[in-house]
Amino acid sequence: MIETAFTPFQSLAGGVLIGLAAVLLMWTLGRVMGATGILAGLLAPASVYDFGWRAALLAGMVTGPVAYLAVTGEMPPIEVPVSTPMLLIGGFIVGVGVTFGSGCTSGHGVCGMARLSKRSIVATLSFMVTTAATVYVIRHVFGG
Repeated sequence: MIETAFTPFQSLAGGVLIGLAAVLLMWTLGRVMGATGILAGLLAPASVYDFGWRAALLAGMVTGPVAYLAVTGEMPPIEVPVSTPMLLIGGFIVGVGVTFGSGCTSGHGVCGMARLSKRSIVATLSFMVTTAATVYVIRHVFGG
């Protein structure tokens, strides 16, 4: 069975940093911090300037473990309780959902809901209901 770790302080700190980053991106560039939209724009940038801020933001997202290493002296533990094929299938399903949902949880859940966007509220509710149903089925129906 997959154990769920309760980490209130780390979770709070992460949430504050994500919220701060979203506010700063909207304040400085007028852009929504939706991770999939930022990545898609990096793959097909509108300009050199557009590529630069997207690359910098994504570099910041993926260098978190290095910052953790600098502070604690050790790499954060990373546990992936599923196989590589399951990760690929899950990634594909998420990609399809992001495409049909016109965004992801960071864009809709953090930025859209903060702006009281009805479309984002509906999208986030559908993400959360689907997530809860998936966890229930995997843990209680399939016994994973």
